[in-house]
Amino acid sequence: MPEVLLIEEPIAAAIGARLPVQDAAGSMIIDIGGGTTEVGVLSLGGIVASRSLRIAGDEMNENIINFARDEYNLLLGERTAEEIKITVGSASPLKESLSMPMRGRDLVTGLPKEIIVNDEQIREALKKSITSITESVKETIEETPPELVADIMEKGITLSGGGALLCGLDKLLAKETETSVVVADDPLTAVVRGCGIVLEDIEATKEILLSTKYR
Repeated sequence: MPEVLLIEEPIAAAIGARLPVQDAAGSMIIDIGGGTTEVGVLSLGGIVASRSLRIAGDEMNENIINFARDEYNLLLGERTAEEIKITVGSASPLKESLSMPMRGRDLVTGLPKEIIVNDEQIREALKKSITSITESVKETIEETPPELVADIMEKGITLSGGGALLCGLDKLLAKETETSVVVADDPLTAVVRGCGIVLEDIEATKEILLSTKYR
């Protein structure tokens, strides 16, 4: 009978970020992907406290699309919103203001239209999603046993996923949680790297996997 081994996304992300998930000490990972944000406190190969949100990179793009429609009667495409988020998007104020053209279709005239937007406007557009992620992180910490909270305060919180690249997000989370926050090396591939590490030595990591058998 074939066996399928599953791994929970926060654990895969943490392994990819080289966190010691099988140790008794606590580690905290925030993985902000395209469709979901996974927040997890890990210890002894398992998840001690967690949150899963359907708010992540795609939702932030939708925030920008809604902002353009509501403020300027401008219809944007998903790719344009993504480009704006990457270029001028931020979670906390920047030292130097950034701006770029926002191009789409005027919903009144039906003709092409261009508006110049800056980082402050896009930051305001993203505020709701970023606040939801921040609140989930704080709620997860509140559910974490005190001894593991002490470990997290000592080692810091790790950010992974494409959303970790949003400018200033690590600083905002550090301020809100009063804990240091670091972005994993190459955060976009943390989950994939974690799965690869597990596949290289399944026996050593089998205790953190979920087994499902199919006939």
